[in-house]
Amino acid sequence: MSDDTTAGAMSAPWDQHRWLSVLAAAPAHAVKALADQVLPDLQRHGPLNVVHNRTGLVMLPYRDTVSGAPFHLGEVLVAEGHVRQANLTGYGACLGRDLEQALAVALLDLAAQHGGFEGLLRPFLVQHAAQQDHDTDTLLRQVEATRVHMETF
Repeated sequence: MSDDTTAGAMSAPWDQHRWLSVLAAAPAHAVKALADQVLPDLQRHGPLNVVHNRTGLVMLPYRDTVSGAPFHLGEVLVAEGHVRQANLTGYGACLGRDLEQALAVALLDLAAQHGGFEGLLRPFLVQHAAQQDHDTDTLLRQVEATRVHMETF
């Protein structure tokens, strides 16, 4: 992905789907550290209630590339966090069983909805989104390099 494309995507407004995707894929230690920074100010908005913080299996849907028929590829273990403060709800889910990471994502989701935390959240999201985009681009280039074109045989 070119720098121009990345810069354009980052200047677009951040919606909840986008920031949750970035947070869920960011390194757990970084997400937890950011949540620790935000938590004292977040608590000033009122009491925080943990609705649930649990692990579970979810079905991984996939679509057959030939027929287009949907099927379930298998099950994936996820950690899920759900917090509530006043009339706002924060949600987080991540692959694996790290309940602290899921709860940290949920707290950061709540902070993003509150507003006033952009100074901490936005640079984190921009940095990790750019790294994730770069990593995905690198992986796709590596996969493409191994593609066999049957017409050449």
